[in-house]
Amino acid sequence: MTQDKKMAIFVISDSLGETGNNLAEAATVQFPNVKFEYQRFPLIKTTSLLAGILEQAKRLDAFVVHTLVGEGLASYVNDYCAENELCVLDGMSKIINTIQTKTGETPLYQSGRNHKLNENYFNRIEALEFAVTYDDGKDPAGFEKADIVLLGVSRTSKTPLSLYLANKNYRVANLPLVPKAGIPNEIWKVDPKKIFGLTNDPTVLNNIRRERMITYGLNPDTNYSNMENIEAELAYANKLYRKIGCLIINVSNKSIEETATLIIESLPQ
Repeated sequence: MTQDKKMAIFVISDSLGETGNNLAEAATVQFPNVKFEYQRFPLIKTTSLLAGILEQAKRLDAFVVHTLVGEGLASYVNDYCAENELCVLDGMSKIINTIQTKTGETPLYQSGRNHKLNENYFNRIEALEFAVTYDDGKDPAGFEKADIVLLGVSRTSKTPLSLYLANKNYRVANLPLVPKAGIPNEIWKVDPKKIFGLTNDPTVLNNIRRERMITYGLNPDTNYSNMENIEAELAYANKLYRKIGCLIINVSNKSIEETATLIIESLPQ
């Protein structure tokens, strides 16, 4: 189906704009027949800058999404949009005002507070370094140190999932499973509740591996993408998972975010 409808979206923030962008994208994916044209305006701290941006938005009849917390900035945008009949979504003011009313506390009105170099930030950096160090079973010592251990045959999203979970401050180690290679003894010393076995549907995995080989300019029809070999690898992995007693997750119809949420919710408290 052709995309004949268009909408301009202006994402404005006095920080990096990630929250507003994520909020807008979460909504726009529900409209596949509309072509959304994003313009992102981060680190906007003054009404003079806002004035120019809003004039552009008016010319394009854009949908304005903002997460401004600096005093006066949010109301400036909201008032302008009301006066000029522009659609606007204020992603912060109502939340801040509600919390202020409920707690009686006065907000700081400081932009980018969630990006400050606090303990949480350094923990995340440490977790990312951990994921890189212990990716693909490079050092078996990482399995006993990890908060989460991921097992899976090739192309079951172990590395991207490890990095995503690291961004959530979890120390993750992963191990690629090869039927004739065996697994390190350290795996058997880890609490099975911290281990997650990733699997996939053979057909889906076959397509992923073939596309991977094509991307590298190689012949897609090899033992790596052979359906019988893939089925044997998955059977080996599933047998191992049952022996370990870990949770098995089929990633064939799940996004990285969905798999990560399932893992986090399944961790021992």
